[in-house]
Amino acid sequence: MPKKNKIKETKYIFVLGGVMSGLGKGIAASSIGYLLKQADVRVNIMKLDPYLNVDPGTMNPYQHGEVFVLDDGSETDLDLGHYERFIDVNMTKDNNATSGQIYSKVLERERKGEYLGETVQVIPHITDEIKDRIRALSIPKKYDVIICEVGGTVGDIESLPFMEAIRQLSLEVGYHNHMLVHVTLLPFVKASGELKSKPTQHSVMKLREIGLAPDMILCRSEHPIDQSVRDKIALFCNVRSDHVIEGRDVSSIYEVPLAMHEQNAGQLIKERLKIEKTPHLGLLKRFISNYNNPKHDVTIAMCGKYTELIDSYKSVMEAFVHAGVENNSRVSVKWIQTDRIKNNKTAKKAFSDVNGILILPGFGSRGAEGKIRSSKYSRENKIPFLGICLGLQCAVIDFARNVTGLKNANSTEFDKKTKYPVIDLMESQKAVKIKGGTMRLGAYDCEIKPGTRAYAAYRKKKISERHRHRYEVNNRYRNRLEKSGLIFSGINSDLGVVETIEIKDHPWFVAGQFHPELKSRVNRAHPLFREFIKASVKYTP
Repeated sequence: MPKKNKIKETKYIFVLGGVMSGLGKGIAASSIGYLLKQADVRVNIMKLDPYLNVDPGTMNPYQHGEVFVLDDGSETDLDLGHYERFIDVNMTKDNNATSGQIYSKVLERERKGEYLGETVQVIPHITDEIKDRIRALSIPKKYDVIICEVGGTVGDIESLPFMEAIRQLSLEVGYHNHMLVHVTLLPFVKASGELKSKPTQHSVMKLREIGLAPDMILCRSEHPIDQSVRDKIALFCNVRSDHVIEGRDVSSIYEVPLAMHEQNAGQLIKERLKIEKTPHLGLLKRFISNYNNPKHDVTIAMCGKYTELIDSYKSVMEAFVHAGVENNSRVSVKWIQTDRIKNNKTAKKAFSDVNGILILPGFGSRGAEGKIRSSKYSRENKIPFLGICLGLQCAVIDFARNVTGLKNANSTEFDKKTKYPVIDLMESQKAVKIKGGTMRLGAYDCEIKPGTRAYAAYRKKKISERHRHRYEVNNRYRNRLEKSGLIFSGINSDLGVVETIEIKDHPWFVAGQFHPELKSRVNRAHPLFREFIKASVKYTP
């Protein structure tokens, strides 16, 4: 039996960012988590978001990217998807705290009189609440290390209470029980051919102004960092030069833990936190080797309306990576704005060179008819098809119109007066007025019918998947659709909700009302994505 790390007290790693957002703090936190997990350390990760929204559930994807839904129904930041994929721990509502949640909780307590008439202030009441949320993730002690990523950029007004809480907590837990990792930017000036360290210096200076100092600096750069630059950063930022870690772009985010390990980052964390064992990275190395050396290439049409921002569909993209590796394939994506799919001619032009068609989730009527036409084209031309959430609904509408003969069948989301509402608002949603957190959210069971493609993918009769929707297949039309050949292969019998559909005489045509992309993992691709890519490999445009 391998010797387990014996860690008496919970330790904390804080991941902060400077200069600008979008530098990859989430990937850095996830990679550190992966290294610790592979060293048999019990680890979990938390995202602290300074915005005042309670959660990202009502935010435009262009503003915030994908909403990542957890088993417990929480709508959270997309970074929690990275956390789950890297450390293979199912997150809960406790893994994401926003300023909106923190301030709401404090004000709720004040209204209840829990502060006994005290003047409620940012310090200590807000900062105490933040510290309590961080500590609560491991109460009772379930984890050896808690990694806390703070959203935004050091110096933002919104993040100051979080920084102060981290400063206090660092003092309270002691030197060997905390570590601060600062992610920053080393821009390359082409005219001079130099990497510039000033932005990093200023970022660290701002950090020190608020009472924090980095123990490790992760420098995002498009070019190698030579020793002279490391030494300069070390001198002006008061860290050892071997604590300056290069964060260059890589072909896959899953290479980042390996890159950090090669630069001894894992060893430095071990020394600081007094962790005994080293990580086992053989499995990840094989994954990366397979990713970089595929036998096949497939192109998947991604049909949606937020195609200008890839982060809107981050989990789908990562699910393609996992499924591609398991099928010895590199998955390329062709983005299709479905509001441009006007007829069969435009559909043929869009899909003439793809191996598979995926209809993406979404809300609203924009691009919906294009999604319905895309589903029709896939069905008629026997191109492998996967529909997610709205993708299932559009597939049902196409089938109702063009196979069952229900002319102009539609969803009441798109046409409230449709004669044939084959997709309708869920009964439980009809009285809902508040937008945030009121959809059918989180994990629900689904019973899979034996002998179907869904059953062949999952290899079991009962599954659990995550949901985020208000509309569903109208059960009044199920018999008519089934008689026409539509297969309802997955049902939630408790609620009577259709969960998966498929059709016969097709290489692979499956759709789910849920979001399978949210449960795909490194070295464990989601069954539907795995089988979809397998079918796409076999299809020749």
